[in-house]
Formats: sequence, C-alpha cells, structure tokens
Amino acid sequence: MLTDSFGRAHDYLRISLTDNCNLRCFYCMPEEEYAFTPPSRLMQPDEIFGLAKLFTDMGVRKIRLTGGEPLVRKDAGEIIRSLATLPVKLTMTTNGTRLHHFIDLLEDAGVRNLNISLDTLRPERFHLITRRDQFKQVMDNIAQLLTRNITVKVNAVIMRGLNDAEVVDFVAWTRESPVHVRFIEFMPFEGNHWTSNQVVPWSEMLDAIGAHYPYERTGDDPNDTARHYRASGHAGTFAFISTMSAPFCTTCNRLRLTADGKMKNCLFSGEETDLLTAWRNGLDVRPLIEASVRAKAERLGGQMPVSYQQLEAETIHNRSMITIGG
Repeated sequence: MLTDSFGRAHDYLRISLTDNCNLRCFYCMPEEEYAFTPPSRLMQPDEIFGLAKLFTDMGVRKIRLTGGEPLVRKDAGEIIRSLATLPVKLTMTTNGTRLHHFIDLLEDAGVRNLNISLDTLRPERFHLITRRDQFKQVMDNIAQLLTRNITVKVNAVIMRGLNDAEVVDFVAWTRESPVHVRFIEFMPFEGNHWTSNQVVPWSEMLDAIGAHYPYERTGDDPNDTARHYRASGHAGTFAFISTMSAPFCTTCNRLRLTADGKMKNCLFSGEETDLLTAWRNGLDVRPLIEASVRAKAERLGGQMPVSYQQLEAETIHNRSMITIGG
C-alpha cells in the first residue's frame, strides 16, 4: 500500500486522458484559444494501461478518468475497455456532452457511477459559463443515465455573484430526481482569476438550503471529500466539497496522473514527478511513485494558509485546472 509520512494510505488514482475540452469554462480553461498538449506528449493507451496496472499492483483500488473532457479523446473507448480489465472500481468525471456516444460502452465496462460537471440549471447561464450551447444535450444525457440506473453525481462549482443563488434550485432538482448534487467551493488555479470574496463557504450554502428545506445528515465514507445531506423526502442528495473553508486533507487517499504523465500527490502540489519519461526510457518507476507519495504535504500541497481569506492566488505554484485533470 502507498502510504505517506502522515500515515495516509492511497488507493485512489485519478488519470487525466487529455487537457482538451469541447467546452470553455472560464474558471478551468483560462483562454478561448488554448495551446493543448501535442498528442506525442500525451500518454498513449498502452502507457496508460501499463502505469495504471503498476498502481493497482501497488494498492490502488479505484481509478477515475478525467480531463479536460476525457470523451473527446479519439481512443477513449479503447482506454476504457482496457482499464476495465484491471481489479479496480472504474469511474469518470465528464462534462456530459458526449455521453450519448459512450453509454453502452461504459455499461459494458462495468462503469456504474459517473460525475458530471454542471454549474447551472439555467440554459443561458450555461452558455455564459461554458461559452457553448450544450445544456440540453447534457440534461438529456443525465436523464438517459438515470434510466440505466447509473449513479449520477453532479459537480457544481459555486461562485459568489454568478450561480450562488441556484444552490436551492439544485436541491429542488433532487426532490423527484435521484441525482446527487455536490457543491464545490471555488478553488484557485493558474489563470482563473480567483479571489477569496468569490468563495461561498459550505456553511453559508447549507444555511440557504435550510431556509427552504428541512434536511438530515447522511453517512460519509472513510475517505470522502464531501459532507452529505438529504432534504426530507427527496429522491436525491446534496453534499459539499469544502476545500477552501474546511479541507479534508487528514483522510485524503488520492493521487493524480496528468495527461502528459506527471504524477501529482495533491491537487495543489507545486512539485510533480515525471513518470512518463522514465517509463518510456524503460526505467522502474515504482521508486518514483513511492517517493512522491512520501513527499506529500500534510495539507493542500503545503501552499495554502490556514484561512483562505488570507490567500493571495498569485503565490500558488500550480497548473491550470484543465492541465491537472478534474
């Protein structure tokens, strides 16, 4: 098992397939015209499988595919089918726009849980945030997943003055629909113009929901990143990922592999370990993986002050979100 110097065991690997995306969410992709990583610098399907297998040999039991948008990659189907042969729970985070092309394949691969990034329930605001007219397609695909009894978690990044007034609307959606909405506090990454006054703390969102709906706390898994709730009588649930106001680092079990084969031991780690170059040179990458895990900081990559209100985003050494993987 991959264990860091604070005794945290890591059995969850997030693999980014690409930094390309068919949407242009401003908080994730800094500019409309973006220089994506050349294909030759991306991990190839056999390299993804080989590294993933090595991680599973070292104790990883869950793999999540991310991007960019993982389903814009032309060989995404090949990659999904190969990873489905590993002894892991395989899942994915997607923007949902291309799922109608992949639902049968995902079912065949045993994928029973999907996270879908959706920051608004208003078509015009969806266009404002993503710079694309794909709202209806995303909603249709969510409905199709639910008819297949595939668990849908909806990830909504909440930003003050943009979509914070929709928190109650998202909970209203869970009344009849068995979706699991997860409200995510806005986090700083290169190029996304983060400021602390844009963060809506989870406690404030919960108070807003409580003014409209009675709710109850539901159980969390041992390594959960979210606090889970259910409004009384609702089919679905809601939760909060409180990275900024109340981080969950003490139970973190996550590692990340970027699309260009760099290992990050934390979403906010400033340092990366180049596994792909070593792999292509025929070197044993196990010591590199183990060293990266041991070097993991106790909290938020070692880059954040205790209070996010004191954080100056320009002091954070990191990539843009799209090049890390969602």
